[in-house]
Amino acid sequence: MAQFDVFRNSDPSSKRSLPFLLDVQSDLLESLATRVVVPLSAQGNDSLPAMRRLMPVFEIEGKKLVLATPQIAGVPRALLGSRVGSLASRRHEVIAALDVLIVGV
Repeated sequence: MAQFDVFRNSDPSSKRSLPFLLDVQSDLLESLATRVVVPLSAQGNDSLPAMRRLMPVFEIEGKKLVLATPQIAGVPRALLGSRVGSLASRRHEVIAALDVLIVGV
């Protein structure tokens, strides 16, 4: 399990609208029983530039999905589904979205 890995959402109540979870937790905290994740949503994002920075769009398994940064959460590692890929190559966009959420820039 590594930072920026993408996992299937295994929660039956939310996996339709939030099919994937992006692990944003530092690899230095690998020993914790939980991971901090940001869901990837099938919903659209707002057209305002600030909202695009907060909720960038990524393609996973041929689907365009929005990083639902305001829905950041801690989840038990055991609840993460199968790994389907990585957004490590897009880390700057993910970190920029977290910066907008936490510090507003």
